[in-house]
Amino acid sequence: MTVRWKHLIVLVILLPLLGLGVGWSGLMSVRASTGHWAITDWFLHWVMRNSVATRVAFVDTPPLDDPALIPGAAGHFETGCATCHGSPAQAAPASVLAMLPPPPDLKKVVLEWTDAELFEIVKHGVRFTGMPAWPTQSRDDEVWSMVAFLRKLPDMDANAYMQASGLHGIGHAGEVSPLPITCESCHAESKLNDTSLIPRLAGQSEAYLLNALKAYADTKRPSGIMQVAAGTLPREGLPELAAYYANQPRATRPLVQQDAGLVEKGRVLAEEGRVADKIPACLSCHDKASANPAYPKLSGQNSAYLRQQLSLFHAEIRGGSFYGHLMEGVAKQLTPEDIDAASAYFSQR
Repeated sequence: MTVRWKHLIVLVILLPLLGLGVGWSGLMSVRASTGHWAITDWFLHWVMRNSVATRVAFVDTPPLDDPALIPGAAGHFETGCATCHGSPAQAAPASVLAMLPPPPDLKKVVLEWTDAELFEIVKHGVRFTGMPAWPTQSRDDEVWSMVAFLRKLPDMDANAYMQASGLHGIGHAGEVSPLPITCESCHAESKLNDTSLIPRLAGQSEAYLLNALKAYADTKRPSGIMQVAAGTLPREGLPELAAYYANQPRATRPLVQQDAGLVEKGRVLAEEGRVADKIPACLSCHDKASANPAYPKLSGQNSAYLRQQLSLFHAEIRGGSFYGHLMEGVAKQLTPEDIDAASAYFSQR
């Protein structure tokens, strides 16, 4: 018995040393050109699936059937994901498919995962595969939007995908035209309505728009979608972009009918505030002719967008410019009904 224990102890000591020796020797190949052994490929994917399944055991999946979740996620997919995974409008290039492991065709593999598992993968990425984490970890709402888009992806043809993502057209031989995604792909007035989670930029002040773009580019305002979009723009071009949208007229459009009682509650909150909860009147800062130009104009903004942003302020996620902290204290005092009421009121104003 004593001899056997000695042998076991020696084996425990030698095995790690043997592994280090193999690694030091350089005999273990890391060449992507040679691929994985079948058992290595199986083991890595087995570990990945088990890891994802364990981490989503207590994830609650929100409703994902809101069409407003799709446009922003689709645009981000084209600029941030399709380069490796391909899309209904363009196949992944051969150079990317030579990666090890090659990025999968998501139209084929998303059906193998639950919504919660897709959320885990999109938010946190996957080590050893080149799959990055979502650019900001605080915006679960954006990650769920991407999951909602991925659920639609298998049934999308090129035309449906182009419409969802804002692509401007496909060039010859099925290749996407140069610079297909622009700001207008998402923010064009003709594409927005009261249920859109994408804001109306036309007519906002130049100061507010420039501050927002800089905050996104500097990652001070969390948004995986906008941090990527603004971060790829030349810094010196941001003032020109802000000026362009500040000088654009807002298009008139039919208003979505809001509950009259809710709108009235929003009006009282906007005009009078609520002293007992230290909530100032919204209109004491916003939409006044003499207002600080760094404050956003709320009138006519999409109600769904306003609701989302107020909720982010309430959760202390929004961040942004030098003045962002002023809204955090106010938003913490707002109830969900207050947020709905204020959003409904300003969308009708």
